[in-house]
Amino acid sequence: MTDRTSKMTHPVLIFWIAAGWVGFCLLPWYMVDGGLWSFEWLLDGYPFDEDFAPAAFLIGQGEKFWLAPLLIALVLPLLVLKRPKSDPLYARILILSGALGFGWLIAQGFSIGIRGFNFHWLEAMFGELGDRQFGMGYGAMICASSFLFLLTLGIAARGAINGDVFVVSAIGGVITIVTAFVFFPIAKMLFAAFVTEDGAYSIAVFFSKFFDDRLWGLGCFQGARCGAAWNSLFLAILVGVITTVLGLCFALVVTRSGFRHKRALRALTVLPIITPPFVIGLALILLFGLSGSVTRFIAELLGTQPTRWLYGMPGILIAQTLAFTPIAFLVLIGVVEGVSPSMEEAAQTLRASRWQTFKTVSLPLMRPGLANAFLLGFIESMADFGNPLVLGGNFDVLSTEIFFAIVGAQYDQGRAAVLAMVLLFFTLSAFYAQRVWLGKKSYTTVTGKGDAGVHPLMPIGLSVPVLLIALGWALFTIVVYAMIIYGSVVELWGVDNSLTIKHYVTAFSVRFEEDSIRWTGAAWDSFWTTITIAAIAAPLTAAVGLVTAYLLTRQSFAGKNAFEFGTMLSFAIPGTVIGVSYILAFNVPPIEITGTGVILVVSFIFRNMPVGVRAGIASMSQLDRSLDESSLTLGANSWQTFRNVILPLLRPAILAALVYSFVRAMTAISAVIFLVSAEYDMATSYIIGRVENNDYGLAIAYSTTLIFVMLAAVGLLQLLVGRVQIGRRTQHGTEASR
Repeated sequence: MTDRTSKMTHPVLIFWIAAGWVGFCLLPWYMVDGGLWSFEWLLDGYPFDEDFAPAAFLIGQGEKFWLAPLLIALVLPLLVLKRPKSDPLYARILILSGALGFGWLIAQGFSIGIRGFNFHWLEAMFGELGDRQFGMGYGAMICASSFLFLLTLGIAARGAINGDVFVVSAIGGVITIVTAFVFFPIAKMLFAAFVTEDGAYSIAVFFSKFFDDRLWGLGCFQGARCGAAWNSLFLAILVGVITTVLGLCFALVVTRSGFRHKRALRALTVLPIITPPFVIGLALILLFGLSGSVTRFIAELLGTQPTRWLYGMPGILIAQTLAFTPIAFLVLIGVVEGVSPSMEEAAQTLRASRWQTFKTVSLPLMRPGLANAFLLGFIESMADFGNPLVLGGNFDVLSTEIFFAIVGAQYDQGRAAVLAMVLLFFTLSAFYAQRVWLGKKSYTTVTGKGDAGVHPLMPIGLSVPVLLIALGWALFTIVVYAMIIYGSVVELWGVDNSLTIKHYVTAFSVRFEEDSIRWTGAAWDSFWTTITIAAIAAPLTAAVGLVTAYLLTRQSFAGKNAFEFGTMLSFAIPGTVIGVSYILAFNVPPIEITGTGVILVVSFIFRNMPVGVRAGIASMSQLDRSLDESSLTLGANSWQTFRNVILPLLRPAILAALVYSFVRAMTAISAVIFLVSAEYDMATSYIIGRVENNDYGLAIAYSTTLIFVMLAAVGLLQLLVGRVQIGRRTQHGTEASR
């Protein structure tokens, strides 16, 4: 048995060795014209043309000699193919190979740029290079992945996390991509807070911007304007509390009431997140602005003068509550459904009333969902700039101040970076407060045992106000969306209200010819680009988010808190800062993706990943670890356990991650403004262009079309993902899926 084991090969190891050689010898090492989606290089001088050549061919032609040391790292793993994992040499060589290859890739990537050496000391040591480097292509990315996972294989072989290859590889992979696409660009942006006009670094510059009166002014306590920091904090707390309460009300109505129209209510709660935020702001202005229909009606009824009450904190609060309540609902619905009915039935068996059961059993078990819903609402409010831009008036918030610091006449990256630091401090403080509130209590409700109980209905004293709040807010949402649809079919919104469909014709006209269909509408290019980018980004976002949630809830490893902090960091930074930081970080080698579709996909993945993480954590905290242990005891490895046991029970979290990431990719504004290009124009940037040209009809028509497209996509995702099958009965006592 020992002899056979010593001669065994390792499939995972062989795969990554082969991937490394393929990347080095067969695929273009540098990014080709047209980006990752282009394959024209196959017919255009490949593999000898320098622009498309693999690394091996470049070295063979005497070019890019700095890639040659990678061959050593590729050869080393071949030495351990026949060795058992228990052999200490197996782990040492794989760690050496992975660290050498990955480290050299990073070193040469940052040392050599578009003008030769990036550092003066290298030029002084080796002389002028006389050559340049481009961004990573297929070959470099696959080779880098090979080295990374060879390194994690070696670390697992040394016994890290019980030698679990899947867990060690997942941790290594997530840490690498979060470092590359979150820490690195944001760090590059934040360093700008200490840069002087002549390019030197100075702490004094930072403090002069940090103690600016516009940031921390306390004039609001004396009847004047408050600083942007305090405005943002107060607004975010209000939005977090209100959206969590509303999200819980909707979740309770859908899961714990006899309300007949649950499906319609559930669909209605999703509407605001599939709408560009500024469209909601425009609808609110049409209703409650100085010349709004509701404002004029009330003014005439009471005989008073219309006011501009909407502009400022009230308007932003209403718009953000409309926009972010669905996030709270999507997080809470899975948690409310996940509470074990057997626990509630046990309380009632012990003669507890419905109210006592809800108060002492159900609600405490929902705390992870409540905490995560508040955190997401708080962070979303802090980072949002679309609604404050439309409705803010004189109410300054951090996100708009950052936006104007970047795109305004001042173009002060240092001020934007300081404001981003303050915003980050607030969001991380909320993150810490959430963890303290949850403590170390267990919220496990789903175990490996059968549970065919029935969720009790809400107590009457609770169901009436909850239903009234949910239906009242639903009615208000319907009115807002009726105004949006109305605005898309009038000649000129608020001026000429004669009905017309010309805006839809202009945007989405189609011409049928003999052999083809011509998409002649002005909006088709941006529409198809947006659909493609969102469809690519959504499943990747959900996958990264849920794997990260699994690692955070099911595994213990050094640096876990820093790991969790990294996953939330991009969500805490405004999209405007993300956009600018991505341009600064990825406009030059080694990752040169500015102007391509890749940068849009990457920004969406890491901007929206925290929702998948938080939804996954909230749902996984209810799954008993005995489920994992039973699977592992029966011989399954961690990957099989995650795929066959954990994932099927996480369908609400998967749906939340897919829906949120897809629709946010379709409706994102802030980062997109900076990252779109002529070739990759997104729907929201096109709509903003129409708004800037005062073409509101076309903008609203496009937005309305997006709403219906995304409603269909959400329904399709619900169908594909399905619901959790845990054998519970419905209120009527039949077997059903919940």
